[in-house]
Amino acid sequence: MTTLTNLLDLDPAQLIAYCGELGEKPFRAKQLQRWIHQFGASDFDAMTDLAKSLRDKLATRAIIAAPAVISDHTSADGTRKWLVDVGQGNAVETVFIPEENRGTLCISTQAGCAVNCRFCSTGKQGFNRNLSVGEIIGQLWMAEFELRRTKGIEPGPKGERQITNVVMMGMGEPLLNYEPTVTALKLMLDDNAYGLSRRRVTLSTSGVVPMIDKLSQDCAVALAVSLHASNDALRDGLVPLNKKYPLVELMAACKRYLEFAPRDFVTFEYCMLDGVNDSDQHARELIALVRQADVPCKFNLIPFNPFPESGLTRSQNPRIKAFAQVLMDAGIVTTVRKTRGDDIDAACGQLAGEVQDRTRVQDRMKKMAEYQEKFGKNFGRIVEISS
Repeated sequence: MTTLTNLLDLDPAQLIAYCGELGEKPFRAKQLQRWIHQFGASDFDAMTDLAKSLRDKLATRAIIAAPAVISDHTSADGTRKWLVDVGQGNAVETVFIPEENRGTLCISTQAGCAVNCRFCSTGKQGFNRNLSVGEIIGQLWMAEFELRRTKGIEPGPKGERQITNVVMMGMGEPLLNYEPTVTALKLMLDDNAYGLSRRRVTLSTSGVVPMIDKLSQDCAVALAVSLHASNDALRDGLVPLNKKYPLVELMAACKRYLEFAPRDFVTFEYCMLDGVNDSDQHARELIALVRQADVPCKFNLIPFNPFPESGLTRSQNPRIKAFAQVLMDAGIVTTVRKTRGDDIDAACGQLAGEVQDRTRVQDRMKKMAEYQEKFGKNFGRIVEISS
């Protein structure tokens, strides 16, 4: 049997090469790409300006297949979450956040996550595998045309685009699935596909320093960094990746990235954890950190979405406001993220999906619970060491 090529896996250059293998000229690839990504077509017979001979070739050699939707929920605030099947017992979540002047899609790049940040429920279910290009861009393809279908908006460039912004902030660490993520990014930016501005596509990373540098050369989109701590001792416990790429290296990478970025600042995401990282002193340390590194930035403070395994609670609103005020008084643009979609578990840090865990995180968590019962509830808890 001939293995069918999923055309969602191919970026613009790869699609030209594929058409060349079929004996077709490059302009056919552009036509094909527009049918797929601008019209949402999956049936080659519907691609009426392609030669019949090409449609016949494609029908026996290719397929256009996004991950199948398992469930589809809409929040009271209009946020919509899809659970999509990526095979082998794995499912990931994709979230659409509508606002008055834009529609943002939050895309997943891995089945689970190996980074295991302490405040993120996604990481608590472990990691299974990286997603393919088709599984990543397929989330955008599925969501855009499903939203249009729901609203009765025609496909194609004349129909009103529903998704104006994309954030790679769903399940997984995008820079640990580098090549498929970058290929998907190139499709998002291509004028014959989604035509999104680099300023309207944001990649969020927990701080994979070498890949931040590589991204700046390959496909520099807007950058967001999951910071969540003001010093290495604290961040080591919250974001384990910090032990490999500590703050001084991360800040230097952010400064280098800005030479190529479409925006002149980095967004630092900061999850507000009661009594852990939310004091005025922590805010002052953040100011010193970014000033010393000379990194133009804005802070996005994220009220924590609690889940039982974390052992953490959300900072109180007055504390979040006071924290934000310290940053703003220092001249740093600071926003507090509105909690969206929490009634359907679609809020930041809540995406869980279904993952066959190769990293055995759940087993390790059970073992930790046994140790805490034996040695006391503070066993394994974060301890901040003051210098």
